[in-house]
Amino acid sequence: MSLSGSGRDRLIETSDEYRRLDEEHHQYEARLNNLTSKVVLSDDEQVEEVTLKKKKLQVKDRMEAIARETRAAPSP
Repeated sequence: MSLSGSGRDRLIETSDEYRRLDEEHHQYEARLNNLTSKVVLSDDEQVEEVTLKKKKLQVKDRMEAIARETRAAPSP
């Protein structure tokens, strides 16, 4: 389940961890876009691509966990 824009924005404003993870996710995405724009990848680039995809997924999973925890927390 993904967050709505306002829920994501609220987490970025209130959670240092979520904000850091969001930035990491964008960095991984940018590098992956750079790699996938190439016609041929070197062996090292292929390994980097797989590693980045795994890291990006781990970051996304943690962001979703934070969002779930936030939704489950009682409102003040």
